[in-house]
Amino acid sequence: GSAGMAVVLAERAAVFVDGRYTVQVRRQVQAEHYLYQHLVETPPVEWLARELPRGAKVLVDPRLHTLQWYRNSVETLAAAGVEIILTTDNPVDRCWVDRPAPLRRPALCLDERFTGQGSAAKRRDIAASVAALGADAALIFAPESVSWLLNVRGRDVPRQPVLQSFALLETSGRLHLVVDPVRIPDGFAAHVGEGVEVVAEDDAADLLRRWSGKRVLADPDSANAWTQLTLVEGGAKLCEAEDPVLLAKACKNPVELAGAREAHRRDGVAETRFLAWLDREVAAGRLHDEAVLAEQLGALRAEGDLFQEPSFDTISAAGANAAMCHYNHLNNATPAALTAGGVYLVDSGGQYLDGTTDITRTVAIGEVDPQVRELFTLVLKGHIALATAIFPRGTTGTHLDALARQFLWQRGLDYDHGTGHGVGAFLSVHEGPQRIAKAWNGTALAPGMIVSNEPGYYRDGAFGIRCENLCVVCSVDGGEGGRQMLGFETLTLAPFDRRLVDLSLLDDAELAWLNGYHARVREALSPVLDGDDRHWLEAATAPLQRPPRAEAAGAFV
Repeated sequence: GSAGMAVVLAERAAVFVDGRYTVQVRRQVQAEHYLYQHLVETPPVEWLARELPRGAKVLVDPRLHTLQWYRNSVETLAAAGVEIILTTDNPVDRCWVDRPAPLRRPALCLDERFTGQGSAAKRRDIAASVAALGADAALIFAPESVSWLLNVRGRDVPRQPVLQSFALLETSGRLHLVVDPVRIPDGFAAHVGEGVEVVAEDDAADLLRRWSGKRVLADPDSANAWTQLTLVEGGAKLCEAEDPVLLAKACKNPVELAGAREAHRRDGVAETRFLAWLDREVAAGRLHDEAVLAEQLGALRAEGDLFQEPSFDTISAAGANAAMCHYNHLNNATPAALTAGGVYLVDSGGQYLDGTTDITRTVAIGEVDPQVRELFTLVLKGHIALATAIFPRGTTGTHLDALARQFLWQRGLDYDHGTGHGVGAFLSVHEGPQRIAKAWNGTALAPGMIVSNEPGYYRDGAFGIRCENLCVVCSVDGGEGGRQMLGFETLTLAPFDRRLVDLSLLDDAELAWLNGYHARVREALSPVLDGDDRHWLEAATAPLQRPPRAEAAGAFV
């Protein structure tokens, strides 16, 4: 999964996961070998401090942890009389004898018609922001930051088109790129412009030790400990600050936003064709398994223009499997089949040259229990509340998170994952610094940021529900107060399952939003669909109407 840690002691071990994986971990990690621990409720280092005797030593690979994690861990363990020993000779690497060879392919040079700004101009802008902070250079550690800065996309990590690299950017705009030279594509020098030096990975330590007496900006919360400790060994002075690329990358420019809208339109065509096909198959009594369903959706998405690959492994979850938020049918020898009377959850997305998509739809397979419809509608109400929120500048995702949970909370229910994550522009499907979640996030939402809106509900052993669209933060009319206000524009275009909506739980404004959204989906997608798919879309997006109130017979008016 995307969040977890293993701690191996001499005689026992523990695996730490957050709430998204508490069900999944028990199916995939053997209890006789690992204790199950909650990553947030029982932080691994605090657990270690309790479990180990004084005088014990803990081996840590500084390449795999941030500098801030290392500092905090040293302090916590020292208080318990435990010492950290650093090594880059990782024992897991030595034991992993059948480890697959890494992919090593040239990156893609992404044209300015998709990026909206050339690499040289981006480097100048970021370098100026670094100089304004009083630093001589900045450590650009995150591969997605490097990829955005150079307008390149990697082809080595499945589902994540980042160039595996890090860089040092001088205030002059000169950049030192640490990367396997095999990954440098033809035409790279002309593409990025003058001032980019390629440094082989084996020479990374020498590069980091060349900054004696210089002030190097680095983010202790995202860059690994090894790079920063090596800079200090060479005499550099660290200036702690957030990765200077993060905000610029998060606030998409007009070209990137136009690309995102087009990518979502094409993606909506694939999703809609899939949902139409699924309904026809179920009606014919063909209840396919999760693998067949994922393959069908993937094949339809791959037909779209500019499609490169999925943005993550499709979560194709039938029945009880949907209770695992990040379930992967590929881990099952026998993927589960759809069952009549159940629900099917499919969370999927695509990487296109002009944008990244991520959508979740929950689908009724035949007639479902009224309680499932009730719970789906509570989740949908939360989705609508967030989609229609208007808020002042300076608002963070943490301030908005409760909007999506309020209707579940009123019934004593909740979901144990964030409500929204940032999304890149043909980059990582999970990107910061913006986020919508209970946990504090200090980044204010700003125009151009793309985030997901995905409340859910999960019942272990029974079913899972999630309603997810991507949206972009935009400026809205401040009304009488005249303040600068923000809101969301929904990017995703595909119907929600009307059969799962309990109209008695929607107020008039919510019903109007749902009908308006479906009208927009119909208008955008109908012209590029035909035959049975178009007919299905028309029915799936038809306005929902409350049944007329029955007048009591013989009532006096």
